Amino acid sequence: MKKNKVINLFGDNKDIKNAAVKYSALLEKFMSPFAKEFVNFEYQEDIFEFAINAWNFGNMSSILDNDEFEEIISNAKDDAINYDLLRKMIAYKSLNFEEFSNFIIDFDIKTTNKKLSITVVTENEETYMTNMLLQSSETELTEDEFDENYINRSAISIKPLQPFIDWHNAIYTDATIDTTDFNDINIYLITSTSYADIEAHLKKKFDKYFMLELEGWHTNKTEWPQRRNYKMFKKWFEVTISTAVFDLEKSPVSKSEF
Repeated sequence: MKKNKVINLFGDNKDIKNAAVKYSALLEKFMSPFAKEFVNFEYQEDIFEFAINAWNFGNMSSILDNDEFEEIISNAKDDAINYDLLRKMIAYKSLNFEEFSNFIIDFDIKTTNKKLSITVVTENEETYMTNMLLQSSETELTEDEFDENYINRSAISIKPLQPFIDWHNAIYTDATIDTTDFNDINIYLITSTSYADIEAHLKKKFDKYFMLELEGWHTNKTEWPQRRNYKMFKKWFEVTISTAVFDLEKSPVSKSEF
């Protein structure tokens, strides 16, 4: 997906009334003033996830006392692509959309006739906060059963299959590959901790993984398969999921550009 297409959502900026409001329209209106600041985001899904996080944090800032909220938001410094932008959007949500208190818990992006649209799923304040507390409690109980080497991530291993090999070899006829070239495969860490959540994550984000795998072998996007879908993804890649990841080394894990 092209990152700049998200800006096309922001054409109509009329006031939205509270009665029978669509939160998808609210989200677009909420994102509109920040459209130019999303240029460093590579994937559309990442833009919407970032904006939804800002929306939900904005809701929390209206519920929690300041010290409690600051403790929660401080954890986003390491994870947020742009922490300063996140804080600006949180403040904007609190100032301009305070009466819209539902939390956004899921979204879906569709492209029809080259026009992008988004639908969202929301929960009211009480339901969202109750579920969050329950999940936090369950996580604490689960983590108590593991030792200090347990990492709160799940691992997705992606191994290219024969259709991927055939595509590569059709381009690089003088440098063909086979299954033995994939003894070393890519592993992606995500925060989801159940198979059902990870399967839902893959159905939504499959094209991101598809493009990462393609780019690792061939950077000319015009020669990538163009009509990619989840069914094709499952045929092109063997996906293995692990919900228990341990770090047995003493040195801390570091992040860097590949």
